[in-house]
Amino acid sequence: MKTMKTTIMTVIGATVLAAAAVSLAQAPAAKPAAAAPGLNVLVAGAKPVAGKTCKLEISSSDAMQFDKKELKIAADCKNVELTLKHSGRLPAAAMGHNWVLTKTADAQAVNSAGMAAGIKNQHVPAGDKRVIAATLVIGGGQTTVVRFATTGLVQGGDYTYFCSFPGHFAIMKGKLIVG
Repeated sequence: MKTMKTTIMTVIGATVLAAAAVSLAQAPAAKPAAAAPGLNVLVAGAKPVAGKTCKLEISSSDAMQFDKKELKIAADCKNVELTLKHSGRLPAAAMGHNWVLTKTADAQAVNSAGMAAGIKNQHVPAGDKRVIAATLVIGGGQTTVVRFATTGLVQGGDYTYFCSFPGHFAIMKGKLIVG
Protein backbone atom coordinates (compact mmCIF):
# COMPACT_ATOMS: atom_id res chain seq x y z
CA MET A 1 0.00 0.00 0.00
CA LYS A 2 2.82 2.41 0.89
CA THR A 3 4.58 1.69 -2.43
CA MET A 4 1.35 2.32 -4.34
CA LYS A 5 0.85 5.70 -2.61
CA THR A 6 4.44 6.67 -3.37
CA THR A 7 4.01 5.69 -7.03
CA ILE A 8 0.74 7.64 -7.32
CA MET A 9 2.29 10.74 -5.71
CA THR A 10 5.32 10.48 -8.03
CA VAL A 11 3.07 10.26 -11.11
CA ILE A 12 0.91 13.17 -9.92
CA GLY A 13 3.99 15.28 -9.16
CA ALA A 14 5.53 14.53 -12.57
CA THR A 15 2.24 15.37 -14.30
CA VAL A 16 1.99 18.72 -12.50
CA LEU A 17 5.61 19.58 -13.36
CA ALA A 18 5.10 18.61 -17.00
CA ALA A 19 1.94 20.72 -17.23
CA ALA A 20 3.75 23.69 -15.69
CA ALA A 21 6.63 23.31 -18.14
CA VAL A 22 4.24 23.18 -21.12
CA SER A 23 2.35 26.20 -19.81
CA LEU A 24 5.58 28.15 -19.35
CA ALA A 25 6.87 27.17 -22.80
CA GLN A 26 3.63 28.36 -24.42
CA ALA A 27 3.44 31.60 -22.45
CA PRO A 28 4.22 34.74 -24.44
CA ALA A 29 7.48 36.45 -23.61
CA ALA A 30 7.28 39.54 -21.44
CA LYS A 31 7.53 42.92 -23.12
CA PRO A 32 10.94 44.61 -22.88
CA ALA A 33 11.23 46.90 -19.87
CA ALA A 34 13.10 49.42 -21.99
CA ALA A 35 9.87 50.12 -23.86
CA ALA A 36 8.07 51.12 -20.67
CA PRO A 37 8.34 54.76 -19.61
CA GLY A 38 10.89 55.56 -16.95
CA LEU A 39 12.70 52.23 -16.81
CA ASN A 40 15.99 53.50 -18.24
CA VAL A 41 16.75 55.53 -15.17
CA LEU A 42 19.45 55.58 -12.55
CA VAL A 43 18.03 54.06 -9.38
CA ALA A 44 21.10 55.00 -7.38
CA GLY A 45 24.50 56.49 -8.06
CA ALA A 46 26.26 59.54 -9.43
CA LYS A 47 24.62 61.26 -12.40
CA PRO A 48 26.62 61.03 -15.65
CA VAL A 49 29.15 63.77 -16.40
CA ALA A 50 30.87 65.02 -19.55
CA GLY A 51 33.53 62.68 -20.93
CA LYS A 52 34.07 59.17 -22.22
CA THR A 53 31.21 56.70 -21.69
CA CYS A 54 32.04 53.00 -21.52
CA LYS A 55 29.22 50.63 -22.46
CA LEU A 56 28.76 47.28 -20.76
CA GLU A 57 26.20 44.51 -21.23
CA ILE A 58 25.27 41.70 -18.89
CA SER A 59 22.51 39.13 -19.10
CA SER A 60 20.60 37.28 -16.40
CA SER A 61 18.41 34.19 -16.60
CA ASP A 62 15.72 32.15 -14.89
CA ALA A 63 18.58 29.95 -13.63
CA MET A 64 19.64 32.80 -11.30
CA GLN A 65 22.89 33.55 -13.10
CA PHE A 66 24.66 36.48 -14.69
CA ASP A 67 26.42 35.55 -17.92
CA LYS A 68 29.60 37.34 -16.77
CA LYS A 69 31.55 36.99 -13.53
CA GLU A 70 33.66 40.05 -14.32
CA LEU A 71 33.11 43.37 -16.08
CA LYS A 72 35.97 45.70 -17.00
CA ILE A 73 36.08 49.43 -17.69
CA ALA A 74 39.06 51.51 -18.76
CA ALA A 75 40.57 53.90 -16.24
CA ASP A 76 39.70 56.87 -18.49
CA CYS A 77 35.94 56.16 -18.48
CA LYS A 78 34.05 59.07 -16.96
CA ASN A 79 30.67 57.32 -17.24
CA VAL A 80 29.33 53.80 -17.51
CA GLU A 81 26.24 52.75 -19.42
CA LEU A 82 25.29 49.24 -18.35
CA THR A 83 22.53 47.28 -20.09
CA LEU A 84 20.96 44.45 -18.09
CA LYS A 85 18.96 41.88 -20.05
CA HIS A 86 16.81 39.14 -18.53
CA SER A 87 16.93 36.26 -21.01
CA GLY A 88 14.45 34.14 -19.06
CA ARG A 89 10.67 33.92 -19.27
CA LEU A 90 9.54 34.24 -15.66
CA PRO A 91 8.00 37.54 -14.50
CA ALA A 92 9.77 39.95 -12.16
CA ALA A 93 7.56 38.95 -9.23
CA ALA A 94 8.78 35.33 -9.49
CA MET A 95 12.35 35.66 -10.84
CA GLY A 96 13.22 39.34 -10.96
CA HIS A 97 16.78 40.53 -11.40
CA ASN A 98 18.56 43.83 -10.89
CA TRP A 99 22.18 44.92 -10.98
CA VAL A 100 23.63 46.67 -7.92
CA LEU A 101 27.22 47.95 -7.63
CA THR A 102 28.98 48.55 -4.30
CA LYS A 103 32.42 48.28 -2.78
CA THR A 104 32.97 44.59 -2.02
CA ALA A 105 33.13 45.29 1.72
CA ASP A 106 29.60 46.78 1.56
CA ALA A 107 27.92 44.20 -0.70
CA GLN A 108 26.46 41.83 1.93
CA ALA A 109 25.10 44.64 4.10
CA VAL A 110 23.59 46.49 1.13
CA ASN A 111 21.99 43.27 -0.07
CA SER A 112 20.41 42.69 3.34
CA ALA A 113 19.17 46.28 3.45
CA GLY A 114 17.81 45.86 -0.09
CA MET A 115 15.76 42.83 0.89
CA ALA A 116 14.31 44.85 3.77
CA ALA A 117 13.59 47.77 1.40
CA GLY A 118 11.34 45.49 -0.66
CA ILE A 119 10.19 45.49 -4.26
CA LYS A 120 8.62 48.95 -3.95
CA ASN A 121 12.23 50.21 -3.68
CA GLN A 122 13.59 47.78 -6.30
CA HIS A 123 15.31 45.85 -3.46
CA VAL A 124 17.79 48.73 -3.12
CA PRO A 125 17.95 50.72 0.12
CA ALA A 126 16.76 54.26 -0.69
CA GLY A 127 19.44 56.93 -0.35
CA ASP A 128 22.14 54.47 0.73
CA LYS A 129 25.53 56.08 -0.02
CA ARG A 130 27.16 52.64 -0.24
CA VAL A 131 25.26 51.96 -3.48
CA ILE A 132 27.37 53.16 -6.41
CA ALA A 133 24.71 52.34 -9.03
CA ALA A 134 21.67 50.12 -9.43
CA THR A 135 19.02 49.22 -11.98
CA LEU A 136 15.36 48.50 -11.62
CA VAL A 137 14.16 44.91 -11.09
CA ILE A 138 13.18 43.32 -14.41
CA GLY A 139 11.52 40.06 -15.46
CA GLY A 140 11.95 37.63 -18.32
CA GLY A 141 12.38 39.22 -21.76
CA GLN A 142 12.97 42.67 -20.30
CA THR A 143 15.94 45.03 -20.56
CA THR A 144 16.96 48.04 -18.51
CA VAL A 145 19.86 50.48 -18.66
CA VAL A 146 21.68 52.34 -15.91
CA ARG A 147 24.00 55.27 -16.58
CA PHE A 148 26.34 56.56 -13.89
CA ALA A 149 29.52 58.56 -13.40
CA THR A 150 32.66 56.76 -12.31
CA THR A 151 33.35 59.53 -9.79
CA GLY A 152 34.70 57.85 -6.68
CA LEU A 153 35.75 54.63 -8.42
CA VAL A 154 39.49 54.07 -8.23
CA GLN A 155 41.74 52.00 -10.45
CA GLY A 156 42.38 48.68 -8.72
CA GLY A 157 39.49 49.22 -6.28
CA ASP A 158 37.47 46.26 -5.02
CA TYR A 159 33.92 46.48 -6.44
CA THR A 160 31.19 43.84 -6.50
CA TYR A 161 28.01 43.80 -8.54
CA PHE A 162 25.11 41.57 -7.54
CA CYS A 163 21.38 40.95 -7.82
CA SER A 164 19.59 42.01 -4.64
CA PHE A 165 16.34 40.16 -5.39
CA PRO A 166 15.69 37.98 -2.30
CA GLY A 167 17.71 34.76 -2.38
CA HIS A 168 19.84 35.68 -5.42
CA PHE A 169 22.91 37.27 -3.79
CA ALA A 170 24.77 34.02 -3.06
CA ILE A 171 24.88 33.06 -6.75
CA MET A 172 24.37 36.25 -8.76
CA LYS A 173 27.46 38.37 -8.26
CA GLY A 174 30.69 39.36 -9.93
CA LYS A 175 33.54 41.89 -9.94
CA LEU A 176 33.82 45.27 -11.64
CA ILE A 177 37.42 45.96 -12.61
CA VAL A 178 38.49 49.60 -13.12
CA GLY A 179 41.60 50.13 -15.26
